[in-house]
Amino acid sequence: MQLTGMTMPGYGVFEYMLVVYPHADLGNRVMQVKKEFQEAFKVESGMGGKPNLGLVNFLQYEMMEERIINRLRTVAMGYPPFKVELKDFGSFPSHTIYIAITSKVPVQGLVKQIRSEVQRLMKLNEDNKPHFIMEPHLTIARKLKPWQYEKGWLEYSQKHFAGRFIADSMVLLKRPVGDPGNNREKYQVVERFTFQNLPVATRQGQLFG
Repeated sequence: MQLTGMTMPGYGVFEYMLVVYPHADLGNRVMQVKKEFQEAFKVESGMGGKPNLGLVNFLQYEMMEERIINRLRTVAMGYPPFKVELKDFGSFPSHTIYIAITSKVPVQGLVKQIRSEVQRLMKLNEDNKPHFIMEPHLTIARKLKPWQYEKGWLEYSQKHFAGRFIADSMVLLKRPVGDPGNNREKYQVVERFTFQNLPVATRQGQLFG
């Protein structure tokens, strides 16, 4: 994410990601697929952090963090845990190959709710608006060179992968803007939000009480 149109010098700007993690066993299986792809197609970029299902990423001043956390906590309170089904592979031509999500509706519903309730707080300025990920996926390799993508997709479009997990929480991560490289292991956990499926009145009572 490029930082442009800055208007408030002196304030710390961070890159944030809101993600859902699969359970450890499934995460390890995805990491193995990533490693095999990296070795087969000579992908030089780092493996990154734990495999995750991205919901939104955005740039924002650190001083906005507490307000964003409070709003995300309220969203999570009202959202039910949901099943995520992984099946086979997909691609974003001509740069990314990923494990496809077949159970898209609950993920997209969550993203839409976050967008409607938190978007305003996530917007840094006109040049840096939040990116809401409406096509759920688990990335295997990104920023591929043309030959890596073409050969990789030729092979992985025929491969199979299956897995499932219950998403019972989402996690907010952050790292300073201008961090060298693009290694997701540099992200720090800010907060974990548990999906509680509470009724509106309960959530409002906790929010305003």
